[in-house]
Amino acid sequence: MITYTTKLTRLIIFSALIFVAALQSCKKSRSDMGKQLFDASKNKVFKDVTPEGFTPVFQKLLADQKSKLKQPQVIVPFYETNDYDAVFVMDHIIKDKLNPANEYLSKAKEHGLNPKIFNAEQINMLINKIHDKKAIKTLDEAYHDIAMLEILTANALVNYSNALQFGVISPRRIYQRYYTETKRPDSTSMLQVFQTANLKNYLDSIQPKDPQYLALQKALAGVVQVPGMTPEESERILAVNLERLRWKNKPTAEKYVLVNIADYTLDVMENGKSSLNMKVCVGQGRNMDRENNLLEYDESDKTDRPFSRETPQLNSMIHSVQVNPVWNIPESIATKEIMKIAARDPYYLDNEGIDVYENGKKLDDPETIDWASAPGDKYSFKQRPGDGNALGKIKFLFNNSSSVYLHDTPAKLAFNKSVRAVSHGCVRVEKPQELALALFGDGEKYQTIVNDMNGNKTEPTDIGLPKKVPVYLTYVTCWLDSSGKLQFRPDVYGLDIVLYAHMNKMIAV
Repeated sequence: MITYTTKLTRLIIFSALIFVAALQSCKKSRSDMGKQLFDASKNKVFKDVTPEGFTPVFQKLLADQKSKLKQPQVIVPFYETNDYDAVFVMDHIIKDKLNPANEYLSKAKEHGLNPKIFNAEQINMLINKIHDKKAIKTLDEAYHDIAMLEILTANALVNYSNALQFGVISPRRIYQRYYTETKRPDSTSMLQVFQTANLKNYLDSIQPKDPQYLALQKALAGVVQVPGMTPEESERILAVNLERLRWKNKPTAEKYVLVNIADYTLDVMENGKSSLNMKVCVGQGRNMDRENNLLEYDESDKTDRPFSRETPQLNSMIHSVQVNPVWNIPESIATKEIMKIAARDPYYLDNEGIDVYENGKKLDDPETIDWASAPGDKYSFKQRPGDGNALGKIKFLFNNSSSVYLHDTPAKLAFNKSVRAVSHGCVRVEKPQELALALFGDGEKYQTIVNDMNGNKTEPTDIGLPKKVPVYLTYVTCWLDSSGKLQFRPDVYGLDIVLYAHMNKMIAV
């Protein structure tokens, strides 16, 4: 009688035999390793190269170089489970006569990237050395150079593949106020470069095809100089926006709201086209010369130090609006602005419709408080609905950790400015009622919004969207517009400089 245990034992033995056969097949396929290398270079030293002699050298060198690999958790296990087979050298560099350093890595500048990130020069040097019939003198040198070339190539191609498909930088790691979900490479995506039968076809396939990307590449190749910028600044703005386009965090919904902080605009996008466009005012930027609306940067300071009033980059879902909203004044604004003005003008709070609360209880006579010496954390402030409310007649709500939202404003003159980085962090919209129509459609809820915005109602009304709409607050300083013209915007928050500095720090080891 054949028991379950017997069946399981037989299955394990059968699987082990298949695994051993696979390994032997792999070794057998490299039995002519020396001949292939000799045929490619005519260097007689390679005639004595064998897989058995190569493996221990490669194994030791891989262990020594592990700390210098960008993705050791992917690269090392691949070679451990593939019998330390030099797949790139033997299957592509020798067999297919491919020089990835010359054909791809050294051309990283076409993507706004430094070829040093991928060690292109050293890889090219080793490839030329292996193809030179006199360059390698000993068998030990042959084993070492083949192993080093394999390791450098694997590291470079994994990094290059990641860079073109996901970007070289994770934005959430370099920006303090970045909350947009951004997909990063995983082991499955990184192993694709090892598993491809035709490496050239694979590397060609990962070239981004987006028209925006191709347009910026063309401008970079053509050494386009941006008006008012030096050649170095022009190269920077193209390079960082190419990197932004490589990030996998772009909207995929048929309909969404897009705010470009650097352009001070909002678009309702439907099926890839703008169905509604308007001006917006965003949070004040760092190092702004408010008198001349100029920006000054300290090039030696490469860290991201956002001004407290900057509008964050994020993605979320607009879920509702509040008509005739109450403004819950943030503590920072209350202590730095409201209380200081109230200390000079005892009637300011009442004139502005601002109520004061202590321990959640509304105070009847806040004008009697000495605001010049009052502790900032003792009181909270709320502005009642009305024509003078800082949020205007409506605010559009979406979940986020920065407590920002889109809202109307009574300060309409700010929309006439060219630099509209003037708010405390939230986004003021030029045409709030049109935005409500674009989100709700012309129905009962929209009519309620119109009536309440235009009436004399003094209480807030919360209205939920029938279907949530994605919203993206992003920061783009260069793009191709609908007419095919490249648009450039000043780096009002200094985010281009932060990103460019991190991109230039990525030098291969």
